[in-house]
Amino acid sequence: MAAIKRISNAVWKGTGLEGSGTLSSTSGVLNETPYSFAARFVSEDGKAGTNPEELIGAAHAGCFSMALSFQLTGAGFPPTQLATKATVEMEKGDAGFRVSAIKLAVEGTVPGISEEKFLELAGVAKANCPISQALAAVPITLDAKLV
Repeated sequence: MAAIKRISNAVWKGTGLEGSGTLSSTSGVLNETPYSFAARFVSEDGKAGTNPEELIGAAHAGCFSMALSFQLTGAGFPPTQLATKATVEMEKGDAGFRVSAIKLAVEGTVPGISEEKFLELAGVAKANCPISQALAAVPITLDAKLV
């Protein structure tokens, strides 16, 4: 199988503090979506646009959920629903800002599975989803619950 390629584009205009930019993707999900310093560091409500950390969180939550679904289905426990929240934390250090932690929290509706088996398979999914692997330099925690 040939390598899978996904393409996104960023256009930034102006200074880091006062400038702004747009993000676009081939799928069109991002279509000149605005981002800026304010969207990244000031506006918690998201009304000023998106930011790279939010997009990392969305990618990680989506990848992990799909990986967990594959793990559960492969073990004979197809899920009814998996709801994953990824919280990406950023801290300012001497060298500037860095992503310091990612917290995954999943609530799963999975008929017939024990809590122990669910936790085991969630751990496997966390370790093996491609986005978790790409973000391996960042501490990633997991809180998994059956509902």
